[in-house]
Amino acid sequence: MRFFNLFIVGAVVLSLTSCGPRAFVKGTYDENVESENLLNDQWSETDMQVAVKELVDKMVYTTRAYGNANSNRQPIVMITKLQNKTSEHIDTESIMDMLRVELTSNGQVQFVDKQARGDIAEEYDYQEGTVTESTKSKRGSQVGADYVLNGRLDSIVQEAGKKKTVYYKLTLNLTNLKTGLIAWTDHKQIRKLYRKQHVGM
Repeated sequence: MRFFNLFIVGAVVLSLTSCGPRAFVKGTYDENVESENLLNDQWSETDMQVAVKELVDKMVYTTRAYGNANSNRQPIVMITKLQNKTSEHIDTESIMDMLRVELTSNGQVQFVDKQARGDIAEEYDYQEGTVTESTKSKRGSQVGADYVLNGRLDSIVQEAGKKKTVYYKLTLNLTNLKTGLIAWTDHKQIRKLYRKQHVGM
């Protein structure tokens, strides 16, 4: 009888622990960061990689976007803002960072850092009367940008029965600072298909 009672208690404890909340307790590194990630129906790093790569390729090979007949230097670009018009919380700065890295690696353009302007102004103040004249960086010697790069991320979500589609459109605009004209614009469209199914515990 005592053995039977212990068995019942053990079975109850086991059932309670197995029905409790589950946690991810062990992970491994994914050797291929660029492998597809479709774990859920939200914006993923795969979406970002695919969209950025295609748009960078298009931008680089569009000569009219980088034409600068008056200078032999690389065009200088300033990245501003990517608007998030989706219903998701998406780190749009990360998308623009990836764009800058890919374009820099391509060797086609150079960038001015808008976000560093406060730090640069602070450093100018520090160097004034502090560092040697030969190493001092003076105001008025910075290079101006030729183009501004910005854009917008849109999405459309549709559900019908057990089917769901998630559509994203990443649009980029490269605007000539002197003329205000858009020198280049393009978009990348992504549509993902999902089907509802019951998930067991």
